[in-house]
Amino acid sequence: MLEQIAIVLIILWFLGLVTSYTIGGFIHILLVIAVVVILMRVIRGQRI
Repeated sequence: MLEQIAIVLIILWFLGLVTSYTIGGFIHILLVIAVVVILMRVIRGQRI
């Protein structure tokens, strides 16, 4: 489930960059959360 959330957050961040529609730093915060989730999975030894 965490992997799916990370993928959705990365897609939302990418769409924010492509459409130039950002709500302040919200999209970048989503990106940071997605990266943290992926790093947590790697540290735990789970496959991405």
